[in-house]
Amino acid sequence: MTVSIIIPCHNEAGNLATLYARVRAVMDPSGEPWEMICVNDGSSDDTLLQLIALHRQDPRIRVIDLSRNFGKEAALTAGLDAARGEAAIPLDADLQDPPELIPDLLAHWREGFDVVNAVRLSRDGESWIKRASAHLFYRIINRLSDVEIPPDTGDFRLLSRPVLDTLRTLPERRRFMKGLFAWVGFRSTNIYYHRAPRHTGKTTWNYWRLWNFAVEGITSFSQVPLQLAAYLGVLVSLLAFLYAIWLVARTLVYGNPVKGYPSIMVTLLFLGGVQLMALGVIGEYLGRIYEESKQRPVYLIRQVWESGQTPEGDDSK
Repeated sequence: MTVSIIIPCHNEAGNLATLYARVRAVMDPSGEPWEMICVNDGSSDDTLLQLIALHRQDPRIRVIDLSRNFGKEAALTAGLDAARGEAAIPLDADLQDPPELIPDLLAHWREGFDVVNAVRLSRDGESWIKRASAHLFYRIINRLSDVEIPPDTGDFRLLSRPVLDTLRTLPERRRFMKGLFAWVGFRSTNIYYHRAPRHTGKTTWNYWRLWNFAVEGITSFSQVPLQLAAYLGVLVSLLAFLYAIWLVARTLVYGNPVKGYPSIMVTLLFLGGVQLMALGVIGEYLGRIYEESKQRPVYLIRQVWESGQTPEGDDSK
């Protein structure tokens, strides 16, 4: 097996037939042995039934059905763990990332690169708020993190077998895959493309989920928020000390009239807000430690359909 194409699927029934046709149109003429690993991440529509039908039509399609919706990062991890190819290519089922770029990814891999990133030059079909926030997120996380995450790059990329084997050794449960792809290193290069709108359907990534995803990425690869909380505490303490000196000096000069209720309330509310914010930052990291300490599997597999084997179940990692 040369190429494993990894496709996490969550309610993508309307895209699967077109996706398979486009992947096959690209891969069959290449002459490369390939497989398409489709991970059903707890879909509530006909996604699983369509995947099983495609598997019966073409045994090169392997179907992994997770026991529930674990999220895209877990579904992607399941697909990468199951990949048998010398190279793996994660691909979104919504066809925003064109399968027609796969030959370019493979060409750079043949040149000796272990990671070939597909960098977005544009993001058609998305609001300017989403485009601007995505642009800002990559710049912020690269300022905060010691690991350089390629800007404007999603999961669409090529990963060689050494990279896949390294990723499988990483034990963490809360996974930010874009960061992990960058963290492992290896020789990498980029290709560039214009991202298309979704083929059909509506994305489930609303702004609240995107915000949580950004927090996940920052807390996974940076301790700067904890440091900022400490620096903010030092700054507030210094300001409070200077304010205390000013109050003592004013009292010595002008006496001690019964005043100051507004200033006291403002000071208390300000200090209380700073303390709660610092506790919130600490809580984010503490929550990650708590999740990791339980050592629950990243995903659970209910059933697998693949060539030459009967369906399997109850696998986990």
